[in-house]
Amino acid sequence: MGWIAWIIFGLIAGLIAKFLMPGRDPGGFIITIIIGILGAVVGGFIGQTLGLGGVDGFNLGSFVLAVLGAIILLFIYRAIKARG
Repeated sequence: MGWIAWIIFGLIAGLIAKFLMPGRDPGGFIITIIIGILGAVVGGFIGQTLGLGGVDGFNLGSFVLAVLGAIILLFIYRAIKARG
């Protein structure tokens, strides 16, 4: 995937992660994209480690892994921001 596709994929994954974990978060649109893109990386790593495959394109398995990774990162992000 090209970098524009990763940004769009990350934005969608980040938005769904925020929808599944509602709450007031610092940051806006850019943070959502960053969390989504990094979530795709984390989800891909977890998927590869567990033998489920990685994030390798626009398909359902990659999307689920990206959203799960984004949820994990959103949880960590909120925990760090709550301390500060």
